[in-house]
Amino acid sequence: MMKHQNLLALLLTMFSVITVSCSNDDEDEDLMGKWYRVSDFDGLARGEATSFTIGNKGYLTGGYDARKHLNDLWEYDMELDFWTQKASFPGTSRSSSTAFSVGGKGYFGTGYDGKNYYNDFWEYNPGTNAWSSKKDYPGSARNDAIAFGLSDKGYLGSGYNGNYLKDFYCYDPQTDTWEQIVSLGGSKRRGAACFVINDIAYVCSGFNNGEYVKDFWKYDPSQKRWIQLRDITDTSDATYDNKYNSITRIYGVAFVIDGQAYLTCGGAPDLRSNTWKYSPTNDLWEEVAKFKGAPRTATASFSNGDKGFIVTGRSNNYRFDDIWELHPYEYDDDNYENN
Repeated sequence: MMKHQNLLALLLTMFSVITVSCSNDDEDEDLMGKWYRVSDFDGLARGEATSFTIGNKGYLTGGYDARKHLNDLWEYDMELDFWTQKASFPGTSRSSSTAFSVGGKGYFGTGYDGKNYYNDFWEYNPGTNAWSSKKDYPGSARNDAIAFGLSDKGYLGSGYNGNYLKDFYCYDPQTDTWEQIVSLGGSKRRGAACFVINDIAYVCSGFNNGEYVKDFWKYDPSQKRWIQLRDITDTSDATYDNKYNSITRIYGVAFVIDGQAYLTCGGAPDLRSNTWKYSPTNDLWEEVAKFKGAPRTATASFSNGDKGFIVTGRSNNYRFDDIWELHPYEYDDDNYENN
């Protein structure tokens, strides 16, 4: 009888181990993606820098290195993995600005220098490596805004200047003119993330009056309106959002690979390394491999549609100069052990 009891106990123990092992394997397999560290940023380590992408080149300017605000401009070659310093931004050095690219040129504006908010606006021409001043942004001076390019126009709005904001303006580079459009739907916000897929802009996350923003919107320029999508927290009675427990954040960063968006880094309030993939075809989020660098916020990103990169950022008083690339179709066996 004792032998049978011992055998039963052994079998139950083995079954428990196998069950836990299978469960962990299944969970691991759900978190696809692998992060690779590539060539470190050649400039000073910093946070709150601003980035934009033109073709296969990413551009990074501004930011704060814990001692001073910066105005240097750097170009990153996504294919060959190297940095080249370009003409410095000629305006006031600053951080927490925003930028977009349209028609092969970069557009940069707003920001904060530790004392003043800005609403000036500038164009960078990579062909001539030159900056030129453009018509000021007509909204109030601010930082922590978002911007994106759609077709041949740029859009800039939301942010913070002592008050939380949600107004939006459209910029036409051909005429150097601004036009106010309908304000971002839902919550005012600062430190939001945005991305563009198939000429539709998406805005999520951010912070407003003591709360991490949960509403999620897209802007369709053909309809000239904002359309609300599903919340990025577990607010419905359905099961699709039961695991939406770590998407909200401030100062997260997003990029697009193969028509799907990836949101990572930031804080809520602790620094977040978890990464979420968004599919516009079904309006659903899926957690993927955690960011493998040191946890950070106020990062910048580059994406050419085929590749996505995270660069710089800060953690408390520490600033970073590393750059990481996500390979979304690989699996990292060490993801759970190292994160």
